[in-house]
Amino acid sequence: MNTKNLVLMALLVGIGAALYLIIPGYGEGMKPDFMLTMMFIGILLFPTLKETLLLAITTGVLSGLFSTFPGGFVPNIIDKLVTAIVFFVIVLALRQAAQKLAAGTILVGLCTIVSGTVFLSMALLLVGLPGGAAFSALFVAVVLPAVLLNGIAFFIIYPIITNLLKRAKFNTSVSQA
Repeated sequence: MNTKNLVLMALLVGIGAALYLIIPGYGEGMKPDFMLTMMFIGILLFPTLKETLLLAITTGVLSGLFSTFPGGFVPNIIDKLVTAIVFFVIVLALRQAAQKLAAGTILVGLCTIVSGTVFLSMALLLVGLPGGAAFSALFVAVVLPAVLLNGIAFFIIYPIITNLLKRAKFNTSVSQA
């Protein structure tokens, strides 16, 4: 892991944190998680286990710290770790196909569903859902819109980042493709 990679990953996480902070919460304190989108982009750019785990832990801790969901710190960390590993395994299995915009957008949508499911499950088991809300109600009200928003954000942001990295001759999986 070199310094340039760490800086780019930190920038992605920072951008995700800024987006996360300005998006208002709804649905019992939950909100779409753009940090998740940036974590996915980071995993696509640096598909190694070490970078994936670093991105997952960093994103999970920051999401937990900024969470408006009551008791959301630990569920956020667990959610990001599980989701990052699932996304990483799929990216490794699909190799070059995962780098394509359409496939990447579908993966982001599917793994946002994984993320939301793991988060809500962990919140239910560890702290309970706020206000007696039902799992299915929160899933429909928060997770499904987050799938759409994360997919749109990825579709817009990923080509911009990959084009910038190709011009900068930055050594990522995208520039090697």
